[in-house]
Amino acid sequence: MTAFDASDWREHGLIYDLNAPARGVRHSKLLTHASNPTAVHIQGDRYRVFYSGRDSENRSSIGAVDFDFSTFEIVADHKEPFAVFGPVGSFDHAGIGLGCELVRADGRHLCYMAWQTEGLQHWRGDIGVIRLSDELFPLENERGILLNAEGVDPISLSYPCIRQNERGYDMWYGSTETWQTANGEMLHTINHAFSTDGIHWTRTGCAVPYTLGEAQAFSRPTVWQDSRSVLHMWYSYRDGTGTPYRIGHAQRSDSRTWARDHDQMMPPLYCSQWDTQMACYPFVFEHNKRLIMLYNGDDFGKFGFGAFSIEL
Repeated sequence: MTAFDASDWREHGLIYDLNAPARGVRHSKLLTHASNPTAVHIQGDRYRVFYSGRDSENRSSIGAVDFDFSTFEIVADHKEPFAVFGPVGSFDHAGIGLGCELVRADGRHLCYMAWQTEGLQHWRGDIGVIRLSDELFPLENERGILLNAEGVDPISLSYPCIRQNERGYDMWYGSTETWQTANGEMLHTINHAFSTDGIHWTRTGCAVPYTLGEAQAFSRPTVWQDSRSVLHMWYSYRDGTGTPYRIGHAQRSDSRTWARDHDQMMPPLYCSQWDTQMACYPFVFEHNKRLIMLYNGDDFGKFGFGAFSIEL
């Protein structure tokens, strides 16, 4: 199946509810939010879903919860943070915003937006990387910068999506072109880079077309390839009219051109108390002939994260 209809999506609701009694007392580094859910396969139907939780000063660290995605049930809710933001002056001292998994010759890694605020008028983001142990625990002493804000991306970078291909890797990521356009909204595009080894990257510039007043502030792309080799991308976007994030879609059938089609292949969002105002930070992956979308709702994931799925 490659043609989607909104009625084909199955709603699973808020599968990780931070306010549920079962969550108990929260760790001080994971007091609020479960933003940017990122599923990493463990074995069988089990995945570790890493997320960005926040402390009392709004700085994000990495938390995790294990799911069985045959039933969408929680297997293990890890109470301790898996990795925390760095010390003052480091490239991720203001927080870690998760992006995707990267599998290289030297093992499995998590890639993330590394937040910086020290002495800045606006925040700055670089793309960081942290290696995972064989047991899928981030190794705090094995992290660094994967992609700097420089060159064609001089201001700030955000959440990456990386896919392996026959020649190496493609990366799609957010890049700030200006903090304020004529309508008062930032212009933050989805750009592209490629690599043969997952370490050294060549940037190619803007990948998804933008339109001021329609779709101009993009965030957190996630890419899936269907049985026809067509690439599908979901992402958060704002239109510059003051509306909060919503989730959009684009597709690409050749080697270069993405076409936005926000009314196609989308689940029926904004249907519950926790996502009535906002839907953002999608993460889409295929498991057992099913496409699964994890996403956040109101207030950038303050309530947790939900899911939709569709049979393939």
